[in-house]
Amino acid sequence: MERRKVIKGIAAAVGIAWVSPRISDLGLDQTSMEKSSFAIPIRGLANKAGKLVQPIQLTITHTGADAPLVVRADHQEVERRSLSLGTHTFNVYVEPVETARQMVINYEIAGKSESAEVRVEPVRKLLIFILPHSHHDLGYTDLQSNVEEKQMANISRGIELARNTANYPPGARFVWNLEVLWGADQFMRTKTEPERQELINAVRKGWIGLNGMYANELTGLCRPEELLQLFRYSTELGSQCGVPVDSAMISDVPGYTWGTVSAMAQAGIRYFSAAPNYFDRIGTFMVEWQDKPFWWISPSGNERVLVWIPWTGYAMSHIMKLDTQWVNKYQARLDEIGFPYQISYIRWSGHGDNAEPDPEICEFVKKWNQEYEWPRFSISTTSDAFAAFEKQHGHQLPQFKGDLTPYWEDGAGSSALETRMNRGAAERLAQAATLSTMLAPEAYNNADFNLAWRNVLLYSEHTWGAWNSVSDSENLFVTQQWQVKRQFAVDAENESKKLFDKVLDAYASEKNSSTVDVHNTCSWPRTEVIVISKERSLGKDHVNNEHGASVPSQLLSTGELAFLAENVPPLGSASFHLSAAAPHVPAKRVTVLDGVLDNGIVRAKVDSKSGNIVELTSNESARNLVDTSRDQAINQYLFLEGKDTSKVSTSGPVRIAIEEPGPLVAAIRIESSAPGCVDLVRRVRLKASADWIEISNIVNKKRAPLNPHPGQGGPGGDFAQHESKESLQFAFPFAIEDGQIHIDVPFAVMRPESDQLPGSCKNWLPVGRWIDVANTEYGVTWATLDAPLVEIGSLSATMLGSQTHPEIWQKHIEPTHTFYSWIMSNHWSTNYRAYQDGPVEFRYALRPHGGYEPAAASRFATGMSQPLVASAQGQRSRMGLKLRKDQEDVLVQECKRSADGSAWIVQLFGASGEDRKAGLTWADGRPIKVWRSNLSELPLERIDTQVDVPAWDLITLRIET
Repeated sequence: MERRKVIKGIAAAVGIAWVSPRISDLGLDQTSMEKSSFAIPIRGLANKAGKLVQPIQLTITHTGADAPLVVRADHQEVERRSLSLGTHTFNVYVEPVETARQMVINYEIAGKSESAEVRVEPVRKLLIFILPHSHHDLGYTDLQSNVEEKQMANISRGIELARNTANYPPGARFVWNLEVLWGADQFMRTKTEPERQELINAVRKGWIGLNGMYANELTGLCRPEELLQLFRYSTELGSQCGVPVDSAMISDVPGYTWGTVSAMAQAGIRYFSAAPNYFDRIGTFMVEWQDKPFWWISPSGNERVLVWIPWTGYAMSHIMKLDTQWVNKYQARLDEIGFPYQISYIRWSGHGDNAEPDPEICEFVKKWNQEYEWPRFSISTTSDAFAAFEKQHGHQLPQFKGDLTPYWEDGAGSSALETRMNRGAAERLAQAATLSTMLAPEAYNNADFNLAWRNVLLYSEHTWGAWNSVSDSENLFVTQQWQVKRQFAVDAENESKKLFDKVLDAYASEKNSSTVDVHNTCSWPRTEVIVISKERSLGKDHVNNEHGASVPSQLLSTGELAFLAENVPPLGSASFHLSAAAPHVPAKRVTVLDGVLDNGIVRAKVDSKSGNIVELTSNESARNLVDTSRDQAINQYLFLEGKDTSKVSTSGPVRIAIEEPGPLVAAIRIESSAPGCVDLVRRVRLKASADWIEISNIVNKKRAPLNPHPGQGGPGGDFAQHESKESLQFAFPFAIEDGQIHIDVPFAVMRPESDQLPGSCKNWLPVGRWIDVANTEYGVTWATLDAPLVEIGSLSATMLGSQTHPEIWQKHIEPTHTFYSWIMSNHWSTNYRAYQDGPVEFRYALRPHGGYEPAAASRFATGMSQPLVASAQGQRSRMGLKLRKDQEDVLVQECKRSADGSAWIVQLFGASGEDRKAGLTWADGRPIKVWRSNLSELPLERIDTQVDVPAWDLITLRIET
């Protein structure tokens, strides 16, 4: 089914006039269209005998023999000609108007006369770029394999049309924009060498425009390295073609995480054509940003991208036709919004999604430009259009710095297990790359990592499933698409584990040894509890460090061995020896008694009736950091059917047991029934010497009821829109007086409301690794490993089915210390899943602290996501990374071997929010050469080993020894 038919059905079902929901907001008010008349003004300027004149199109039917026709405009004769029998359409010309005015057009022929009053509008001397492309939906209206074939065929067809129109006048020649690059990647990997070379040559000729995103991504789901990988392939393909890629497109998706600017800068991208879905579940995004180009400033303030959302997003070709009436309507739209520039652009995505190139635009532009001087049309690449606009108007544009909080990431909660797998795979791939540089550089294979990242990216791509995924969930068309989508996450997880294990296998030399090596892939020293399997511990419970001193250990109830790995050096390793002696007890034990876990640093109390955490204190302050004033507590389970938050329910009576009694690890297990679930198992864990508690919640989900009449009503029907909707949350109410919430997003930290740009989603927000609630004296850092969405202050994610009216979305986020981890939902009427079932684990950690320190929060949460790694005894490669960095607030984001194998690629991030200088050295004293680089990995600028790292900036270095 064509997507526009799907959307039309949804629009009709929710009571919206087709052509455009919220017509007035999008500037498609049909009352402004010309009434039927023999005279229609055309908002164009023609050159007649060296003079600019304004046309009025006449359509006159003459029923008699040949006769003279006289046409007058405001009583002045403007045309005299002979008309034969029949209907004739032609232009007459008047002096151009400077302001809109009424004009009377009269004609006389064979004793008959007719008059019409028309409104003649001034013509904009405007250059309008047309950007042809195909919207890449990897699924939805067709199976993914068929879509891949379509998009590869579109590349060949685009080249053919460019060749066929190469002799057309400039501006009318066909150009094909690759909206995103997964289709081009597939083309380059599967086509013959002559076909690949044809694409490369077409790019060099300007027939094909490359745009930098790999997929139409839900950027709010991306881990930091994943966001960079979204643009990496553009540098590779651009290099193959010998053409730098400085533009990006995204379609359908409303809203983009702030760090997207930083990631684009790393790929050399300056221009961003963003064209969202133009009416459904987009909040006020289009109302705020349509045809209001601006410079989007990065979190550091050192980079910027020119962002421009065109009229109707990417859907113009779905609902309009390029003709003279459209030219009038387009200028009327620009008048309505007071568009101040002399260059504009539109997207032209063909007739539906995954549509083939539309050759008719060449004929329209060729004919129009031959007949009219203004406005002018030019078929273009994104890069050329935006570069022309920047040259003329870039200095006039406003600048905005903040998060364009996205809307559609909520759909990831419809497949929480796979979302969890994909987040884990992204973290594991980044950690595996760094681990390989440390231990076994020869184990790093760039192509294998790229393939794994491709799967991560295609899971986070916006097309989750079929158009009828909710209304007809068991249809083979639906289940086949979901299996392909799910497989991206499965393959990403499997490949990341395989690459991780490959590094450790290459490193290990004594797999049966009693020595365990522990590796720290982070750039700061770490002390953490390591857990190794029963088989690996060989029944030996005592542990000594490499200096022979005993370290605390504990045999767990699972048969695993836990021990404390102290002061493992940054980007380094430490060795520990197992023996059969009794475990060494920590000097300060962790205890658990009557629901209270206490290690002398942190204390947490679990309520015996609810299983919720009702007290959390630290040795720095006796304050209870849990706000229980509204009958809520930390880690309280909430279940909401529908959208009436007064009917929210929670878990049932609990059974509490001590799973681990200490002295190194203490853990409480809380079992209960829970609405929407088969059962709920929550665990709270505290370790000796740790200044945080850990939470594990296993939600064994029941399947939501399916449509009792499968397929009936489609996405716009009552079932898909309103019925069987549910959401699951865990509450985190904190008692932090005058506390401020800070949310980690890739390469940035943002404050709800304060750092959100107009049009941002405020009903729910994506979160990277952590949220911090703090004042200047005390606070809590909350880390999330598996769940990427939160609601701030209240259960505000209650937008069921299609939501087309901007005014009903939340406009403000009030100051609060409470948020909810939104773990599961099925609120959409299409695309996302109708149900999920089975067990899914959601892990969190809570760290009380003094005043707010963003770098400390990042170190804590990154450590949770990328824990210390235990391996068999081995020998570090002499070629391994030996980097040392003297500034703890500058975090090493990732290290890896360069693709050419001759250097190290190191990414530094200014996580403290303040400018820092990081000194780099090599542990063995060898001199190093340092260059600034980016995703291309090229040596761009030689710099000193004392590296300036501005606040919130991402610095990519190429280091050679």
